[in-house]
Amino acid sequence: MTKINRFSTLVLLLLAVCAVRAEAAIVDTALTHSAAMNRDIKAVVIKPADYSTNKKFPVLYLLHGFSGKYSDWILKVPSIIQLADRYDIIIICPDGGFAGWYFDSPVDKQSQYETYLAKELVNYVDGHYSTVKDRSGRAITGLSMGGHGALYLAFKHQDIYGAAGSMSGAVDLRPFADNFGIKQVLGTIKEYPERWEKNSVVNMVYLLKPNALAIVFDDGAEDFFFTVNNALHQKLLDQKIPHDYTSRPGAHTWEYWGNSINYQALFFSRFFNKEE
Repeated sequence: MTKINRFSTLVLLLLAVCAVRAEAAIVDTALTHSAAMNRDIKAVVIKPADYSTNKKFPVLYLLHGFSGKYSDWILKVPSIIQLADRYDIIIICPDGGFAGWYFDSPVDKQSQYETYLAKELVNYVDGHYSTVKDRSGRAITGLSMGGHGALYLAFKHQDIYGAAGSMSGAVDLRPFADNFGIKQVLGTIKEYPERWEKNSVVNMVYLLKPNALAIVFDDGAEDFFFTVNNALHQKLLDQKIPHDYTSRPGAHTWEYWGNSINYQALFFSRFFNKEE
C-alpha cells in the first residue's frame, strides 16, 4: 500500500519562512513501496503552487549523497521550493540509502536502487501526480553519490530520463575503493574489478549517442572529485557527445551545491520547454 503523509513540522516551518508571497509550492512526503527491496521508502515531493490535475508537469528527480537521506535537500537547501514555482515543475527527492549508490547491488538484496529509481518510483510518481509521462518531461540530477547515480541511471535508462546532471559527482568509483561504503554494495575491487569498471559512469559513455540525452554537470575546483569529473568531460569531448560542463570555485559542500542547483534547474527548464 502507498500513501501520502504531510511532511514534518520542521519542513512546514521552512515553508512559512520561504513563502514570501501569497502562494508557495507544496511540500509532501510520499511513502512508496519497493517490491525489489520488499520495504517502504520515503521521498519528498515538491509541487508548484499552481499544481492542478488539469495540467501535466515535468519532473526533476533530485538525489542525495553518501550517508544522506531523502530529506537532505529540503532541509539543507530549502530554496529548492522556489525552483518548483519558478520553473513550474515537480521536484522529487528520493531516498537512496546510506550508501546505496543508486545501482542494483550484486551483494546486498536490500540495496536495489536502480530498479527502485528507474522503475518503481517513476511508476509511482506518474500514477499519483499529474506529470508528463515520458522522457521529455523527466530529468535527474544529484550531488556526490547522487551525481554518480543520476548519470548512471540516465545513461542506462535513456527511455526513462531525457536529461541528466551531476554536482560534484563520484563519476569514477575506482579511485575510491576504500571509501564511501562502495565495497559494501559491489564487493572489493580486488575480488570483483569488473563490477567497479562497468558501474563507473566514466566507463559508460559508450551508451551515449550525440544529442540523445541532455547532460549537465559541474564540480568545484577544490573538490576531491575534481579530477574524475574533468576526465569524464574529456571523454565526452573525445566521443563528440554534447554536454554542459562547468568548473567553478568551491569544495564538497552544501554551499557549493546550493548554488549549483540553480544553474542546473535552469538547464532542465530549457530542456523541458525545448528552448534553443
